[in-house]
Amino acid sequence: MNDNDRLKELAAQLRQPDGAMGIEVADMMHESNIGMTRHAIDRLDIADHDHILELGHGNGKHLPYLLRQKADLTYYGLEISKTMSREAGKMNQAFVERKQALFQLYDGVHVPFADHYINRIFTVNTIYFWKEPERLLSELYRVLKPGGKLNITFAQQSFMQKLSFTQYGFTLYDNEGITELLKKTPFCIADTATQMEDIKSKSGEEVTREFTTVSLEK
Repeated sequence: MNDNDRLKELAAQLRQPDGAMGIEVADMMHESNIGMTRHAIDRLDIADHDHILELGHGNGKHLPYLLRQKADLTYYGLEISKTMSREAGKMNQAFVERKQALFQLYDGVHVPFADHYINRIFTVNTIYFWKEPERLLSELYRVLKPGGKLNITFAQQSFMQKLSFTQYGFTLYDNEGITELLKKTPFCIADTATQMEDIKSKSGEEVTREFTTVSLEK
C-alpha cells in the first residue's frame, strides 16, 4: 500500500470507523479529541433531567464525564458506524442497562426522534463529513426543544488543511464558513468560543490545534 492509499484509508476510518482498524482509530481519536469533547460538553449548560443527543460519539469513552454533569440525564448517541455503535454500547453497558444511555445507527441525515424531544445536542469533529449539512441542521432544529442548545465543535481550517489526510473527503470550515452555513438555518448563534491546545498528531508529532465550539439556540 503506498502513502496515498494509507492516507485514504485513514480518512475513511476517521469518517466511519470499521472493524479492528476502526477500533484502533477510535481509541486514538478519543485520546486526541477529549479536550474538544469536554469543551463542547462544558458549554452546553446542562440541567437536571435533560435529554442529550450526540452525533458521532465514537467509542463513547467520554460518556461518564457527561453523565456526571447533572442528575437524571438521558443520553442518546447516533452513529453511522456499526463498529462504533457496538463498541460504545459495550463500553457503557452499565449506563445502557440503567436506561441512561441509548446508542443507535442513523443515515447521517435523518434524526430518528420526535419533534421537540431533545434539550441539548452536541457533536465534535463530525461536520467535515456531513453529506447534507443544511438538511441535517434542519433535522436537529426540529428535534430540539424551544430554548434548546446545539454545540458544534470543529478544528479550524487553518489547522486541518496542514494534515495530509484531509484532502480525502473532508469539508473544512473556519468561523466565516460555518457562519455562512448557519445563516441558511433557523438557528441563532448564541456564542463562539475558540481555544488552542497541544496534542499528538496522527503521525505522532506534537502539534498545536486551534478549535472552536459554536453554540446555537432555538
